Amino acid sequence: MVFSGLCHAITLATEDYPPFNFIDEQSKKIIGISADKVNILMQRANIDYTIESYPWTRAFQMALQSPQTCVFSTVRNPEREDLFRWVGPLGVNNWYIYVRSTIKTAPQTLEDIRPYTIGVYRNSAIGTYLQQHGFNLDWANYDVENPRKLIYGRFDYWASGELMGQYHINKTGLRGQIIPLFKFNTAEMYLACNLSVPLSTISKLNQILKEMDKDGTSSAIDRKYKTVDQMP
Repeated sequence: MVFSGLCHAITLATEDYPPFNFIDEQSKKIIGISADKVNILMQRANIDYTIESYPWTRAFQMALQSPQTCVFSTVRNPEREDLFRWVGPLGVNNWYIYVRSTIKTAPQTLEDIRPYTIGVYRNSAIGTYLQQHGFNLDWANYDVENPRKLIYGRFDYWASGELMGQYHINKTGLRGQIIPLFKFNTAEMYLACNLSVPLSTISKLNQILKEMDKDGTSSAIDRKYKTVDQMP
């Protein structure tokens, strides 16, 4: 998808991560909490841009290596801080531990489940966080694989975003069989731009995002996607 404006073109890479960014099955457009905000950001800034969806690892590497390229929705953490120039936050993602509904005990902290294996997906911020804290992990290529792997007993617990996890549970027909156990972290989601993107552009986009927050544009988008029932 190509959009025309007045400034130097920027390539936007994203992934399928409802409700923050995903391809609408009817329109085939990339929509979601972050996607809608980014589209408005670029249009208000009069920036030419293209936006495409890729597997997360590819999208992340594109922004890391390719000039005038940004990736969203990206968790801003200390390990990534100096790799990109940041616009945001675009939204907040609560991280949850999920479990089979037949569980007989109810752990309430990560330390309670340290002896067990947790399912995550490759190169995700959640997986990196748990890896850095020494947990035993089972890595999937895509998060959508993890609900069934949990049901089949490939691992004991599954770590995912609050809304993303519920989306995959619903999509795979496992509602009622997998339940959220507890929240263990909250992360802000950003547009992460290659270091070649001028600081003046980053500053302009951040200022426009503040105006969107102030004029109610951002909160209207948040409300649009606030329940998993509104997702495809």
